Amino acid sequence: MSVVARQGFKYSVVGYLGFLLGTFSAIFVFPYDMEFYGKLRYVLPTAEMLLPVVVFGLSFSNVKFFHQASADGKHQNMLSLSLVGILFNFIIFLGGYFLINELFPVLKDTEMWNMKRLILPLILVLALSAVFNKYVSNYKRIVIPNIFENLLPKIANLGAFCLFFFFHFPEKSAYIFFIGMFAAGLLGYAIYANKLEKIRPSFDTAYFKKNKLWKDILSYSFYGFLGNIGNFIAVRIDNVMIGEFISFEANGVYSTLLAIISLISIPAMGLYNISAPIINKNIIDNNFEELDRFHKKTSLTLFFIGLVLLSCILVGFPYLTYFIKNGDLLRQSEPVIWILGFAMLFDLATGFNGHVISLSKHYRFNIVVMLFLAVTTITLNMLFLKYTELELFGIALATAISLTLFNLAKIIFNYWKFKVFPLTIEMMYALIIGTLAITVAIVLPDSRHSFVNLIYKPSVVLAFFLAGNHFLKIFPLGDYINREFFKSIFKF
Repeated sequence: MSVVARQGFKYSVVGYLGFLLGTFSAIFVFPYDMEFYGKLRYVLPTAEMLLPVVVFGLSFSNVKFFHQASADGKHQNMLSLSLVGILFNFIIFLGGYFLINELFPVLKDTEMWNMKRLILPLILVLALSAVFNKYVSNYKRIVIPNIFENLLPKIANLGAFCLFFFFHFPEKSAYIFFIGMFAAGLLGYAIYANKLEKIRPSFDTAYFKKNKLWKDILSYSFYGFLGNIGNFIAVRIDNVMIGEFISFEANGVYSTLLAIISLISIPAMGLYNISAPIINKNIIDNNFEELDRFHKKTSLTLFFIGLVLLSCILVGFPYLTYFIKNGDLLRQSEPVIWILGFAMLFDLATGFNGHVISLSKHYRFNIVVMLFLAVTTITLNMLFLKYTELELFGIALATAISLTLFNLAKIIFNYWKFKVFPLTIEMMYALIIGTLAITVAIVLPDSRHSFVNLIYKPSVVLAFFLAGNHFLKIFPLGDYINREFFKSIFKF
């Protein structure tokens, strides 16, 4: 079993553990105080939205130029200078942040200003962590870092909430714990990177001045920054705008719904990270035929798994809310699950389109599509918030529309430039099975007991997929469910 399969599977296991922790929190903990949870879910997305300004694409440069620097024994030199660059960028960012707020005093009435003591230090910690995360991925080791990236935020949310609500600590103490967990993650990244290969800090710039390599790195980082800031704005803007324009309680509801639906994208996170070096190698070797084969295979895997999970969520969600405190608030916003679910499913079907572009010589195109995504999302959000009464459904609809247009643009570009295309006929077969499964599960009579419905309706969906896959041979389950694979997953 390849390292990609092992690491991808283990990454997903950690992801699912994080999901289970998040689901437990969403069902049994956070509904007790949606407002405070909404505050927590405002701080982190806001920090992540501003994060690319500080990272400035340096994390991605540690993947793009790693093989070149490693061949010359200068990869740790690049890591050291990248971390220094983060500190320098953060100082510049702080100056700009306070200057803008002084020039435009109206900004001091926003929640972003009120929570600056939490948001600003969190940005620095996340920026340093981002560099280590990408650096470690070059060793095709993503499982342990995923604990810092996926589990620690869940623990931070849960721990801070429990301290505030159940143990009656002051908000300030809860927030200190919240930030402290991310600081612990940064320390964990550094220790793990040192374990993989002993870190020998080097701040010499001679290697990067030679042949003006620093210009290539700076150019790539700059365009990566422009593309990445569009991505983070588009992904995190929902929580920011809900917190600013609706309420923290609504932000808590939306975040809970998003936590539930995000189950379908967990396998993708591991596969994308571990695939980046493979994509980069195929592009360097101009082996686009192999890249297309790998693209189709991974896209089908992500789409099929995502569709199965989404179908189970859609038929089980109404009954799940009966076991959640204030579940009526979630039931009122059920359309959010449907609209975001299918938008995220199409995103999975397009596979690692963005990685192909960002690791090629056409990486500048990412600027166009990412900024388009950000502008479209913000514009649609403002239109729905200002001219309709859709509220959370309008926010979800804005995200779904912009995300779909964004993915269509990348599909067209990659086929035009590289002749790689993620969509296959097998996806259509799977979609037909999913539609039938959802329809049958919904029209089947309900039991008087919500727990029974919660179990048996998703079971009907699973039965449909197993039977359909058996006859149509859509997804090669036999390649994964076997003795050798399960033996290999315990080899760290």
